[in-house]
Order: sequence, then C-alpha cells, then structure tokens
Amino acid sequence: MNSLQLPADWQTILAHETAQPYFKSLEKFVDEAYKNSIVYPPKPMVFNAFERSIFQNTRVVILGQDPYHGMGQAHGLSFSVMDGVAFPPSLRNIFKELKRDLDIDPPFSGNLERWADQGVLLLNATLTVENGKAGSHQKQGWETFTDAVIQKIADEKEHVVFILWGAYAQKKASLIDESKHCILTSAHPSPLSAHRGFLGNEHFSKTNKYLKEKGLKEVEW
Repeated sequence: MNSLQLPADWQTILAHETAQPYFKSLEKFVDEAYKNSIVYPPKPMVFNAFERSIFQNTRVVILGQDPYHGMGQAHGLSFSVMDGVAFPPSLRNIFKELKRDLDIDPPFSGNLERWADQGVLLLNATLTVENGKAGSHQKQGWETFTDAVIQKIADEKEHVVFILWGAYAQKKASLIDESKHCILTSAHPSPLSAHRGFLGNEHFSKTNKYLKEKGLKEVEW
C-alpha cells in the first residue's frame, strides 16, 4: 500500500504503531474500500496532514472527527477543503471567529494548507470516509492510530497547543499532559453548536499568545 505511506519522519516516530496487528487490518480495510467504493480523500492524500506538518515542526494540533464525505471536498486536512470548493458550514464559522478574534478577513479559498505548512497538524480522528456516508470508516482502527499520534506528540514534544472543538475532540484531552502543553476547548464550529461557545472562544489569539510566551513563532492565521 505505497500510496498509504507515512512521510519518513512520522514513519520513524510511529514505527511501533504501524507494526501493530490492528494497523495491518486497517490497511487491508482501507485498501479494499478504495477498490470497491468511492472513498475520500483521494488515496494519495490520506496522510496529507502529516506531509504538510512534519513531527519536528508541529506546534499546534486542531482535531476534527471525520473527513468531509462530499465529492471534491476532503484532501486530508481537518476542516479544510480543496481550492474552489464552497466553504462547509463549520469552516465558515471558523473564518467568522478568525475575523472576530484577530480581524482577519475570510480567505478566498477554504484550503488550510497555509496553516499546515506552519506546523499546524490538521488531524482527523478517522482519516477516510465513504462517499455520502458520514462516519462510515469509524471503529476500523483509525481512532487507535490517531490517538497514538496525539499521545506521541504529547509525550515527546512540549509547548504544543491542542485545539479541541466539541465533545468528541475534548475526550482526547486525557492523552495530553497539561503541564507541558496548552489545551484549548470549546463547542464545535458546526452551526448546531457554534453559538454555544465556539464563536467568541478567541482560540486563534490564545494560541499565538501561548506560543509567544514560550518563545515560539506565532501562527500567521
């Protein structure tokens, strides 16, 4: 499964994990899924978040749950869509909060590669999904793998900002040592919950304040 190959630095960091029996089963499941149905993101982009934000440079983690399951949206970065794709509602609210928090106007594209290239790991808990079927690849092993990713970052790095939006993401706080890292939590940016604490959370300015205090480069949101 060469197209599901982690970038070299993450391969080294996660070698123990990818050797586990569950990961071999997951690889087989994903391989079959791509052969037999329409799956997102495109197969070469499954590990796009890791390609864009190498382990050494990762200083912020924004955790999503599932890739977008509509045609042409997902490209391996949580909350992000490919150039030219209409902003999904959650992403629209993210840009709304960015404007409110830091007075940054919404960009023309919902492609968040510019964040990822600065060491913002845009990580979904599940990295693949079947067309039109939200959550269809959950409980196949992806969550075990991405929990291990979070744990590795938390254990082997320090002063990383973990941004956990919504109840699902907030459960991952148990994997992170808050004395070494910054954990920011709020409601999810989905229209169903954004007005219950996402809008107004100031997570973008709080992230930069923390990074600056630790002598690290701020993110150009």
